[in-house]
Amino acid sequence: MVLQEKHILKSFDTPTRLSDLPVGTFVTIQSRKAFKKALKKSLVKLNGEPAQTSNFVSGGELIEIFTDESIKKKPKISIPFEILFEDEYIAIINKPAGVEVSGNKKYTITNALSSALKSSNQVDALIRPLPAHRLDYPTSGCLIIGKTSKALTVLNQQFEHQQVDKTYIAVTVNSQTTQGIIREPIDKKPSTSSYQVLKTIASQKYGALNLVALKPHTGRRHQLRKHLAYIGNPIFGEKEYGNPSNQGHGNGLYLQAYKLEFNHPITNELVLITSPVSKKFKNLFVDIQQTLLEINDF
Repeated sequence: MVLQEKHILKSFDTPTRLSDLPVGTFVTIQSRKAFKKALKKSLVKLNGEPAQTSNFVSGGELIEIFTDESIKKKPKISIPFEILFEDEYIAIINKPAGVEVSGNKKYTITNALSSALKSSNQVDALIRPLPAHRLDYPTSGCLIIGKTSKALTVLNQQFEHQQVDKTYIAVTVNSQTTQGIIREPIDKKPSTSSYQVLKTIASQKYGALNLVALKPHTGRRHQLRKHLAYIGNPIFGEKEYGNPSNQGHGNGLYLQAYKLEFNHPITNELVLITSPVSKKFKNLFVDIQQTLLEINDF
């Protein structure tokens, strides 16, 4: 067996059965069903001893989660992407458009990380590095990867408490106000995004094409895509929420996770990373690099 994660349980008001721990307690096991399966396979230890589904915990206990060696024998997947930052604890990659971050498919970013990144020498190194958040299949740009259990846990907490400042760039269609905040609920949940129009070019076919900086202040699925479509400025190339005629000639969705700013989960140093601007953006806005310097607080 190979150690995959160490976790000290927080305190509970009343003793809780180990198998009933809340979803999200562990980084490497994301569902209660998967945790029960690991317990049955004797892949979980409680304070150094094999754990049972019937064990009760009250807080402060050490939980160790293991994986069997067979996981290491999965075929290595190669997906070309640029590594923007890497140390012993985290990495930030430039995710290409048209690739899933994770899931049941063979060719995902998650399956390619082990062969692309350097192994961590930390005692709580994950057997396989894992993304700390998601980017949609058609979206490119900055993606944070956790390489150790502690780093990934802290990153998840930072995202949960909105402590990671994310700036996207997009191209939208139709005339758009210079700046705004969108507060339309998504799936009946409060959702907030803000935007700043950096430049607009006239288009006979689309009326106007706008280079827009975006910030999602909540983390709903397809939030930016839905919000921009809601105000009548769908992202160029949008197939699900925009006008079907705004396809962008097969160049995909014009949405990129451009910049990340956050405190390193271990060193607490400020990390500020930008991803190289996609070629399709440059084809529309030839002076885009200079224009992006005009992004301010919004």
